[in-house]
Amino acid sequence: MIHPLSLSMLAVLGLSLTIFAEDDKTAAPVQIRAVLHDPVHPTAELFYPNEAGTVVKLNFRPQDLSRELSILPVNGSLVLYDKAAIDPENPAGSLAASVKLPPEIKRAVVIVLPALAGEKPAYRMLVIDDSAKAFPPGESRILPLVKVETAIQAGEHRLSIQPGKITNVPPVTKRDEFNMAQTNFYYQQGEAWVPFTERQLQFLDVCRRIFIIHATPGALQPTITTIVDIMPTLTPKPATAG
Repeated sequence: MIHPLSLSMLAVLGLSLTIFAEDDKTAAPVQIRAVLHDPVHPTAELFYPNEAGTVVKLNFRPQDLSRELSILPVNGSLVLYDKAAIDPENPAGSLAASVKLPPEIKRAVVIVLPALAGEKPAYRMLVIDDSAKAFPPGESRILPLVKVETAIQAGEHRLSIQPGKITNVPPVTKRDEFNMAQTNFYYQQGEAWVPFTERQLQFLDVCRRIFIIHATPGALQPTITTIVDIMPTLTPKPATAG
């Protein structure tokens, strides 16, 4: 389940750290893993309210998901700040990003993106339900950040990708003996479909992928950034002598 960017943060603009700790004392923390996707500025100093209401640094990993974090929603939204020391008289001055969190989501993958030209705050966020039911092992998600229509061919799947719409890719079962499958991405140029990425990928039942389709400054065609998530496996306990 994918939930687009929400800019409805009017309710939080007047809150100090003390106030949102008091107002949200019934709110349960949400478990998130975050990734920063900003090819022009690949590093960022961003901060989040942890489960105690303390604003702490979000440690991103380059082109990878962060470790699991416990974040305290603020009036039903996930909020990021550009500093840890927030002015209680003007918390909106430190707001870096916000997104409305659907109440059913308890675990989420959060994609942090630069804001569109002319928009504030500086970043926007997309939330992907990280539960096994909503994003099962073996599936992939495609996040298109380009205005042209694109498409994917992955094993037996051939899917169109609409601009601004997340596409779900079911598990790929048409694989060779090494679990490899041809995976091609195309973009529409006039009446023609032009490949911009052609490669073999290994598809495993314990692996999920997030493909981000984007364009770098001066590029003549889109490019792909891939976030790979390996699901944890349980190690069997050794048998004990009876």
